[in-house]
Amino acid sequence: MKIGFFDSGMGGLSVLQHAMKILPQEEYIFYADEENVPYGTKKREEILKYVDEAFKFLIKSGVGAIVVACNTATSVAVQEMREKYSLPIIGMEPALKLALDLYPGRKVLVTATAITITGEKIRRLIGKLGAETLVELKALPKLVEFAERQEFRSEKVEKYLRGELLSYDLGKFSSIVLGCTHFNYFKDVMREILPENVKILDGNAGTVNELIRRAKLKRFRSEKVPQIEFFYSGRRVTDSEELLRLKKFLKRLDEMEMIK
Repeated sequence: MKIGFFDSGMGGLSVLQHAMKILPQEEYIFYADEENVPYGTKKREEILKYVDEAFKFLIKSGVGAIVVACNTATSVAVQEMREKYSLPIIGMEPALKLALDLYPGRKVLVTATAITITGEKIRRLIGKLGAETLVELKALPKLVEFAERQEFRSEKVEKYLRGELLSYDLGKFSSIVLGCTHFNYFKDVMREILPENVKILDGNAGTVNELIRRAKLKRFRSEKVPQIEFFYSGRRVTDSEELLRLKKFLKRLDEMEMIK
């Protein structure tokens, strides 16, 4: 099956990378809306328009399922896309249930973009899990900007994270949930800043498991190299410098994958 992965930028590569390791036999299209990144500061109507344009492109390209590998786009647009299109559509969900299952009764800090943090979807999830007294929400919008320019480790990144997390008594938290796929690029910096009791969780594995379930795919052990095409806002990426840039993103994600 040809599977489309869509994100506002390069955060969704972390979900794609996990899928390629588990499902190497499939074909992939990665669509990054680089013309309009970041989504977290956009209006809802703008995001809906951008997501719909991406869906039309991916469906025309012959995909059999689409993973919206962007928490912001999921929060704003997935329900509308499911009502409009009939193929399997898999969205991102902050790994809050995982955090509560692993550490019952412990506090969780959910980080994401501002539009996800203030959205109704995350409120419904918290209510569904009965976790109103256990969850705190924190927007970290600048991490998207740092990630897009590949500024993964710098004094500015560390200063920003330390400053944003300063007001939390982190000794009382079990985990920090990365509710934006761009945040996966900063796991090593977070690990250095956070106390040992705070684990770092993301929703990538759960998203790929949901893709397998809804698209009726099968896991195979294989040495096959997955086929993948990259597109920026509908334009195929062929430039050697841009392909090298994508390779650097994927290399960084490989380094971050096992950090918890």
